[in-house]
Amino acid sequence: MEQIKWTAGVITSSDKGAAGEREDRSGAVIMNLLREAGYKIMGYVVVPDEKEILQREMIRMADDLGLDLIVTTGGTGFSSRDVTPEATKAVIERETPGISEAIRAYSLSITSKAMLSRGASGIRGKSLIVNLPGSPKAVRESLEYIIQPLEHGLEILTGKTSECGQNDR
Repeated sequence: MEQIKWTAGVITSSDKGAAGEREDRSGAVIMNLLREAGYKIMGYVVVPDEKEILQREMIRMADDLGLDLIVTTGGTGFSSRDVTPEATKAVIERETPGISEAIRAYSLSITSKAMLSRGASGIRGKSLIVNLPGSPKAVRESLEYIIQPLEHGLEILTGKTSECGQNDR
């Protein structure tokens, strides 16, 4: 059995998912990938596309549960109901734009529609919050791309290491 490295929570933003009208395949992909990477899933919810509810869940997972990583899926597009980035920006204390930029840049190598993603990421206390797209395919591609470098960021954030840039090459 592999040792648990980090704790994580998953928030799926989906009106249909919250109403029980759609299976949350994207949340399942996130949880599987995180478990494979040594994360312990300590929280999982499917909520409607409502800014206040999203904010409340992010705050609960960061402040009450003290999770290392909170990953959201859905609500990052152009629909008037897509408010996950706004909810994220309302609760974080520091933005981490490089993570979201990396996701978009990588995704652009796969589809030009990636430029339409408004996903954000940032730090609240000792928790990192990252928005991923809503489709299972895009979630898998994005998370597989960022998961390894996120470990170093989490080590710095949680104080497990203070060295940055020592072994970059």
